[in-house]
Amino acid sequence: MAQESLRLVSPAISAHEGRLPRQYTLEGQGAKKDMSPPLEWYGVPDGTRSLALVVQDIDADPVLPWTHWVVANITPDTKGLPEGFSGAGGNARGDDAVQEGINDWKQLGWRGPVPDSEGHRIRFKIYALDDVLSLGNKVTVDKVMLAIEGHVLAEADLTAVFSG
Repeated sequence: MAQESLRLVSPAISAHEGRLPRQYTLEGQGAKKDMSPPLEWYGVPDGTRSLALVVQDIDADPVLPWTHWVVANITPDTKGLPEGFSGAGGNARGDDAVQEGINDWKQLGWRGPVPDSEGHRIRFKIYALDDVLSLGNKVTVDKVMLAIEGHVLAEADLTAVFSG
């Protein structure tokens, strides 16, 4: 039987026809503001030891995308991240623990798009890796991208449009 290929989905983004809903941006209201969106993935390949997630605004700069979120060392049996995962204890430390990284606002965890980036595409990309990453205490997108070189078994992405 052929293994299904890695897929990344978000019911919240799908329900809004590919747009990033307001509660995942700085335009949200009250408690429903700037929460990390729910994500699900399927088809994690055999031999995967960890997953890494990188979320970037690919329209912010043609050379250097703007990082909204980076998460490393997600266990391979994890099927997704729930809404509001970032900042809800998901960044526990330890050898095999999930690690949230520093975004381009120099903050730990998720930070959604801001009003002046309307029309920008936000790409969520998940990597299935044949290793657990050793990143130290300060996780950055640069560290993750360097560490995954030669260890990617599969990758999948999902793009949402921020349309305020």
